[in-house]
Amino acid sequence: MIFSRILLSFLFIFNCFSYSPPFNFDEEIHWNWNDIDTSKLVFPKNFLWGVGTSEYQVSGRENCPNANWAFHEDKKNFFGCTTIARGEKSGKACDHWNLYKKDIELMQEVGVNAYRFSIEWSCIEPKEGEFNEQAIKHYHDLIDALLAKKIQPMITLHHFTHPQWFEEKGAFEKSDNIQYFVRFCKRMFVEYSSKINFWLTINEPGVLVFQGYHRAVYPPQKNNFHLAGIVTKNLMKAHIEVYKALKALPDGDKAQIGIVHDIVQFEPYFKGDKLAKFILHYMNLIFHEAITDFLVTKKLNFKIPIFANVEFELADKNEKILDFIGLNYYSHVLWKPTNPLGSSYREGDIPTDMPYGIYAEGFYRAIASVARMGVPIYITENGLADSKDDRREIFLKKYLYTLSKAINDGYDIRGYFYWSLIDNFEWDYGFEKRYGLYEVDYNTFERKQRKSAQYYIKVLKDYFSSLN
Repeated sequence: MIFSRILLSFLFIFNCFSYSPPFNFDEEIHWNWNDIDTSKLVFPKNFLWGVGTSEYQVSGRENCPNANWAFHEDKKNFFGCTTIARGEKSGKACDHWNLYKKDIELMQEVGVNAYRFSIEWSCIEPKEGEFNEQAIKHYHDLIDALLAKKIQPMITLHHFTHPQWFEEKGAFEKSDNIQYFVRFCKRMFVEYSSKINFWLTINEPGVLVFQGYHRAVYPPQKNNFHLAGIVTKNLMKAHIEVYKALKALPDGDKAQIGIVHDIVQFEPYFKGDKLAKFILHYMNLIFHEAITDFLVTKKLNFKIPIFANVEFELADKNEKILDFIGLNYYSHVLWKPTNPLGSSYREGDIPTDMPYGIYAEGFYRAIASVARMGVPIYITENGLADSKDDRREIFLKKYLYTLSKAINDGYDIRGYFYWSLIDNFEWDYGFEKRYGLYEVDYNTFERKQRKSAQYYIKVLKDYFSSLN
């Protein structure tokens, strides 16, 4: 990542003598929370209230041994170290694979009516063309157990992980490989479509690209802007091909199919910092703006002068490629030249355990951004890393107020999924970051409800009571 920023700094100098890129920064807004009553919440009928997980993060490589991440955990970087903090391994993580019935009981305690989870492709198809019937039955059992408790499943088909054999083929670096993902998705749809209404094709393609081809801390650990553009294009093509393939199957006309998009606003700490704006323009492009624009305009422009020039355009601009959009939002990142790799906060900001603060106003901005796609919005991830459990309640108060305000202002938002039900393996951060409404003891797999979960429980209880 440091190398990338050095390159971009040189590129900035080069562009000073050639051209300036469009600095399309939304206005960084701030509300006076002293004048806001966060208890005034109004949500529509038939709203989905949920929690989310991803299989690999809650089941680990011992339950998903054929995933590319299972191999990545042992891979060394240039300096001879693993990219995972403290050299941690996921192990069984929370052993959700075997303890999902217990976790459904926790969902009932919270009072949710929906659960977003991922189907682990590497468990379903551990070897190319060989489908594991036991793994397929496992997800039937999970889905049936959810439905028995009146909890609606929402499936994610690709959540950062895929089989190692797919990785060795070049994964999404090669457009020819999209066919394997489509085959897997079609098989899953045939299996589960009679029980599932909501399908998400790919989780956070921009994050996958940014972390795998810019920061180089996710597989395949490459720092290559051109490949980043190619993979972005192929992920968009993969989503569209899956969307069309599933829509053509029985039950396809009934299914709601979308993609999960993550927005993190990279913003200069000092508004007049031209170098910061230049660097952050391209960080925003890689992370989310190229994808946002494609999903709105059907045209991808992934251009970083000298390093990348990737374009992709649908011939039919009226072609439908989304039934809804899943929005993941946590916060924004402030970039300060004196602390380019660290955390920066505005005066009065409440820090989190991640390198950003609580910033609910950015949640509103992100909602406005994806609303341009003209489809219903589901908040598929929103949560807080808070190991001390002393900030999660204020986080929920501010972000749920913002959600209610956005709905009241006319945005078509139909569901909210807190991330996460339980603590999990947080990718390159390992086990240190604690997002769960329930704390997990990774030695005993015991789950313990956090005090802050009570606020979310109260909101849901009040909501469902109001419907009676």
